[in-house]
Amino acid sequence: MERQDHAQPAATQQDFWVASGHQLCERNAEGRLLATPDLWRAFLARPELVPPEEACDAERALHRRLLDEPLQPVAPEALAALADPDAGENWQVFLAFRDRVTAQPTLEAAWLALYRGGVGGVPPLFLQMLTQLVARAALEGVEDAFTLRAAECLFRPQRAAIHQGALLLADEEVVAARAEAADLGPLGRLLSEAGAPAREVELDVLGAADPAPYAERSDAHDFALDIAEGRPGQHGLARALEHFIGHVLGEAVTIRPVPVIEDAAWSWHVGLDSEATAIANELWHGTAVEQARLARILWLGVLEFADMTRVLPRVAGRPVYLALAMDAAQRVRMKPQNLATGLPLIAAEAAL
Repeated sequence: MERQDHAQPAATQQDFWVASGHQLCERNAEGRLLATPDLWRAFLARPELVPPEEACDAERALHRRLLDEPLQPVAPEALAALADPDAGENWQVFLAFRDRVTAQPTLEAAWLALYRGGVGGVPPLFLQMLTQLVARAALEGVEDAFTLRAAECLFRPQRAAIHQGALLLADEEVVAARAEAADLGPLGRLLSEAGAPAREVELDVLGAADPAPYAERSDAHDFALDIAEGRPGQHGLARALEHFIGHVLGEAVTIRPVPVIEDAAWSWHVGLDSEATAIANELWHGTAVEQARLARILWLGVLEFADMTRVLPRVAGRPVYLALAMDAAQRVRMKPQNLATGLPLIAAEAAL
């Protein structure tokens, strides 16, 4: 894997993650997002919801009505009238999601309510889109490209590769698309060992804190991020999590990366993905973990709360450890919802 750092001179920050549709939202006095009809029109414009060529007239008419008035109620009879039962079921899923989101005062509150109330039946795509919007709001005004790139992990699966002291995260979808298109480059060998097609994939490693060059390509998600110890990406991930927690949960926290947990009596941890959760739980219970599995831990952090009165008494004053890992196929699938459900807070609801 050849490291290509693209340092560029500082420039005025540009908008980033434009494709998220954040411009279609309004903001309340606290800076949290309010969905607008135009945002729902953006959802309706997704290819998953645009009626295909073979769709019946009733489905096409339903789609047109919703484009005109996205928040209008849809009677069960209207869905039953669709010629394709699968289409009716798909629309029912979307409308249920829309109604659960609009029942909350902000998108941040909706995100919390969905994950705390259960996301069964909600398509992952919708959750990804909502998470990106919330993350975009959390990072408003951030001027560090490493933090912005690290925040992509909140809503886009990554693939990890280790080479010559670098610990790289690359967007899984981009890696797959580049390999499928035979877009050759030096990153692909290690990525292919993790299950990607055996071709080389061209990706640049983010090498400048200036957000302008990152913003120009932010919707392509084609920068790799080095999160090795001491690298800016390692700290960028900590900053991204701080912003997300502060914005969504209303909790001021500081997070510092650490190479290992050297606390034999640690009291609380949160795995940022399924693999990290499983490994950390086993270690906490005193179970021996094979070195090969321990090596899947890519990033560790120590979180401290600014307001200890909000923290469970048995954890107050104690560090909370965060862990991020890759699975056996070197995929990294962060679950930011674990922060909403796993931090040791007294209050069950955020101050939104």
